[in-house]
Amino acid sequence: MAMIGYARVSTSEQDTTLQTDALGKAGCERIFRDTISGAKAERPGLTDATTYLRDGDVLIVWRLDRLGRSLPHLIEVVTALEARGVGFRSLTENIDTTTPGGRLVFHIFGALSQFERDLIRDRTRAGLAAAAARGRKGGRKPVVTEEKLLRAQQYMAKGLNVREAAARLKIGKTALYAALKASQPDIPDDRVADF
Repeated sequence: MAMIGYARVSTSEQDTTLQTDALGKAGCERIFRDTISGAKAERPGLTDATTYLRDGDVLIVWRLDRLGRSLPHLIEVVTALEARGVGFRSLTENIDTTTPGGRLVFHIFGALSQFERDLIRDRTRAGLAAAAARGRKGGRKPVVTEEKLLRAQQYMAKGLNVREAAARLKIGKTALYAALKASQPDIPDDRVADF
């Protein structure tokens, strides 16, 4: 079993010494480092660390926020490690997934994260329903306004095709065609050839 450390700082002005000293005292044989924002998905040091880890090894970080961009990302990384038989320890929070208590705490984190996502989804749905009840519709405002639709129909009555009318109105031909189709369901489908 090897203990492997991972240290990360966000900028080159910051130093990993505090983290690497703590990781060294925890018994890490090797320490991988990144100097990159935690928001970045690509972290070469973390990639190298996870590639280096073998079944039975333990990845150790100084603090949870050094590993994950967010709680869901942290859970995703630790779950992937667990699936490979790799343990995880955070020194500051004293979480160790190689022990039953540590696994329990981490699974509680996962459950809380899922609970938070569910609450956000429910609040969003309730907000949309309340807005709809007040007559408000979500989403983008239509590109093709009533006025533009009327002008497009006038252009087309004078012999322009959909593409030409859309160009004059500075709107997309696909959006104009969809608006025409919605306003006149009996418009022939051979108008697609105008594109």
